[in-house]
Amino acid sequence: MKIGWGTGIALLYGAFVVMIGVLVYSSMRQDFDLVSKDYYQKELVFQDIIDAGKNQAGLSRPVDIMHTGNLITFSFPPEFAGAEIKGDITFYAPVNAAWDRSYPITGNGNVFSVPVGSMEQTLYKVKISWESGGKKYYQENELLNR
Repeated sequence: MKIGWGTGIALLYGAFVVMIGVLVYSSMRQDFDLVSKDYYQKELVFQDIIDAGKNQAGLSRPVDIMHTGNLITFSFPPEFAGAEIKGDITFYAPVNAAWDRSYPITGNGNVFSVPVGSMEQTLYKVKISWESGGKKYYQENELLNR
């Protein structure tokens, strides 16, 4: 059986339409997570985060993050030894919003630990936001949890 050029063009067009239909169907089933649910409210206070990042840059060293065994340890600079620290540590997983974790920082001292047990094995963006002595500080790092 011989296929003419008109039939070939019709088959090619039909295959293209089916391919586009499959792409549209698969893209409709894709789940997209925003960075956060209250994205617009956080955008309004972004200048505060910039200022807190500048305050952190003025410290003697950044917060050290060490992943050992089942704990992630955060060691704050010596300026905070004995000072009261309040804030939170957020583990943001760009892959899936359900994997995000947040832990409060409270108390005196400059070393805090977070358990790894409930966290997924993925790349996290660690956002450390804290306040001490009336000044706000902010630092971001990447951490690969294995």
